[in-house]
Amino acid sequence: MNKQGVGRWCGIGSLLCIVLYVISFFVMRGPDVDIYLIISLGGVLSLLGIVLAIVSTVLLKRFVYLVIGLLGNGAVLACSFLLLLAMGISEP
Repeated sequence: MNKQGVGRWCGIGSLLCIVLYVISFFVMRGPDVDIYLIISLGGVLSLLGIVLAIVSTVLLKRFVYLVIGLLGNGAVLACSFLLLLAMGISEP
């Protein structure tokens, strides 16, 4: 595979991290769900997505995947942080 192919797949992988988190967030819901699993999954997927967006930009020299990847994965990371903050406040 050439650099453009690898860069394109890294960009798609960055967007796929966002989609996987949103799907897992809505699938794993209810009163008996482990919220810390959702928080850690969101953190790991968002950091992986940010790294893939940066690699895609370095290889392709296009900023489309970087902008969309950073905004989307940054939003996922912010949601995970807010969930972690809410869980920390709610526990005695």
